[in-house]
Amino acid sequence: MFNSSKLPKIDFGLADILQQAQKLVGKLSISGVQPKLSVKLDKKQNLLIVVSQGGEYILKPQTSTFAHIPENEQCCMDMAQELGIDAPPHCLIPLKDKSLAYVVQRFDREKGDKIHQEDFAQILEANDKYRGSVEQIGHKLKEISSAPGYDAQLLFERVVFNFIIANGDAHLKNYSISYKGGNIRLTPVYDIVCSRLVIPDEQGESAININGKKDRLSRADFDKLAEYLNMPIKVRYEKFAGKFEIMKKFIKASYFSKADQNKFLDIIKERLHRLGLSE
Repeated sequence: MFNSSKLPKIDFGLADILQQAQKLVGKLSISGVQPKLSVKLDKKQNLLIVVSQGGEYILKPQTSTFAHIPENEQCCMDMAQELGIDAPPHCLIPLKDKSLAYVVQRFDREKGDKIHQEDFAQILEANDKYRGSVEQIGHKLKEISSAPGYDAQLLFERVVFNFIIANGDAHLKNYSISYKGGNIRLTPVYDIVCSRLVIPDEQGESAININGKKDRLSRADFDKLAEYLNMPIKVRYEKFAGKFEIMKKFIKASYFSKADQNKFLDIIKERLHRLGLSE
């Protein structure tokens, strides 16, 4: 990720995040309610520094609202990558106070140049990121993508993965396209967490509609979505069938507490069972 055998240092702690962010007020365009900083690697000092322009990575620290979100995102992104879902380079890095932060390489930048991107709240001109459906995303994606069939398959796989890991906060802004070199394609995944683990009484299993539903989703609902996207039956669930042990390996190796590891494993078992996918 950093082309180095050593992790870079960070010279500020969690208590300094607000002060660091205030330096960038009016300049930082990264959206979302979770605290985020744009950072760049100072290669001479092997130090990640906060910048208003030319950021290479996004740093997400711990939050006071939800516990262990960086560890959560790291684990979920690791699983996505292992299962063949396109994910950018990412890692956990300790801040000066030893608290862990999640750092991910920006895929909207290349050699300092900005790659134009739009999320589906923008594309669909939606005023509310929680109002809409996966079908709307799929329809528009197939209309504008340079590889419509393949991108539709990638979208479906990400929706299924979000269900399996109980990410109930994958809204319209969590799916995006990039415009690069004349190609219009679905971007890599981002902002993937098990929201049910930190919000046990979370309302709904999906942030946006799937087959007209947000809750009590079943295999039939995902099959309907796959039919709508014209996905061949044989490729629909092949990334996930029989993959429980692989996912278990990453959860057991994560920074979750033992109790949260077991809760997460129980969630995944139940979701895989509901989809009719063997453990």
